[in-house]
Amino acid sequence: MRWGDMDAYGHINNVQIVRILEEARIAAFGPPRGPGLPGTEPLVSLFNDIPAGTLALVVEHKIRYVRTLEYRNVPAVVQLWIGAVKGASFDIHYLVQDPVTREDCVRATSHLAFVDEATGRVLRLTGEQKERLAPYTRAHPVQ
Repeated sequence: MRWGDMDAYGHINNVQIVRILEEARIAAFGPPRGPGLPGTEPLVSLFNDIPAGTLALVVEHKIRYVRTLEYRNVPAVVQLWIGAVKGASFDIHYLVQDPVTREDCVRATSHLAFVDEATGRVLRLTGEQKERLAPYTRAHPVQ
């Protein structure tokens, strides 16, 4: 969390929550091919291993704010896992917790798909991509 992430109410702004989700997703699955310079390897090499000309796009976000996430000078705790894996898309679930109390603050889901950059058509997940996701798949989100 950054000092500038707070809003006038003194808690982390909802727009910044989406950025926290993005940072957790990229840390776990790698940055999309092309941007930036090499850094540490992600936990699961997925987005950084997609073929050239393929985009990893967010189709939808669902966010439930359970309680306010107050600013602290330590990082929030973000757990993430894979939910439904379909033929051409998959869900990433998130649980954002207060880093000190470990109270649940945000529950969210991002629905993602790979898209052919030239045609704009959704691409089916490959067997290899599904295998990479399988160890991190849970049937139901944490309640």
